[in-house]
Amino acid sequence: MSEVSSSEAVGGEAADRAVRAERWRALASRHALLPLRLFLGITFVYAALDKLSDAHFLAGAGDQASFVSQTRAAKDGGSPIAFLLGPALDHPTLSALAIAFGELAVGLGTLLGLWGRVAALGGALINLSLWLTVSWNVSPYYLGNDLGYLMAWTPLLLAGTPDLSVDGYLARRAGRDRERGLAEDHVKRRALVDGGIAAVAIGGAGLLTGSLTRTFGWGRQAAAPVQSAPVPSAAPVPSGTAPAPTVAAASVPVGGSAQVKDPATGDAVYIVQPKAGQYCAFSSVCTHSGCAVDAPKNGQFYCPCHGSRFDAATGAVVNGPAVKPLPRYGVGKDGDKLTLGPLQS
Repeated sequence: MSEVSSSEAVGGEAADRAVRAERWRALASRHALLPLRLFLGITFVYAALDKLSDAHFLAGAGDQASFVSQTRAAKDGGSPIAFLLGPALDHPTLSALAIAFGELAVGLGTLLGLWGRVAALGGALINLSLWLTVSWNVSPYYLGNDLGYLMAWTPLLLAGTPDLSVDGYLARRAGRDRERGLAEDHVKRRALVDGGIAAVAIGGAGLLTGSLTRTFGWGRQAAAPVQSAPVPSAAPVPSGTAPAPTVAAASVPVGGSAQVKDPATGDAVYIVQPKAGQYCAFSSVCTHSGCAVDAPKNGQFYCPCHGSRFDAATGAVVNGPAVKPLPRYGVGKDGDKLTLGPLQS
């Protein structure tokens, strides 16, 4: 009897473990989309508040980091929805605020699980528009993050936000109302009205938060002038400053380049010879998001992060999303040596 009891006890424990494991698996499956939902919600709220607190965002055409400049660069860069960007440029402040507050609404709706599919649709449309503008010329395509975000919204668009959410609460209450025998029209009307009240409350809180963020700026600095004064070529060199880097002129063929480092910043600099006897140098740091551009090829610098291209003879933007040219350095030639000069612009 004792052996039978022991076997039954072991079997019972195994069955309990199996039941607990199954419960954990069911719980994990039920909340599988929660990490994605939190990530997208927090990211969109942060992106919205970051725009509203950035003085450059609404600074106008004179600021190359503004909404106007970025949109104009996308329009001129061959965006497939360039025809939609004209109206946005006609009303830039309204369009910029609509994007920022739209991101805020999407983020709050996703985080709180209120009208989750609607919020996911809004987020997908925002990222679709960014993919077709800012990220359109990114090559290869997988380096553009907007396409990834667009795909990330798909599960929430299909499944909604049924758990740990306002939507879930309203759905459970509607189920209880049906069990009590309330008419279906009354159940749907009550859920719609309460969902609308919640949306208005959350929207009001979002507008207040966004307005306060815009007013006080979260400590972000005001927009600085976009043009920097050129550094005089005859400026005295402080004692102890590292000597200017040099390369052999033969190492910089026509159309080619040699890489050196700016002794002041440590950034890589390309010395190029666009035409025979014409030497110039440009920073390798892309002015869009700080990535390193590739060595010049076919007369252009290419940024692998977001697809910006720059003229290898002037540093000017050939293709966005960058709107500012690459910083340019002087180059001196002494015999068969090329010496990196000071930063010019």
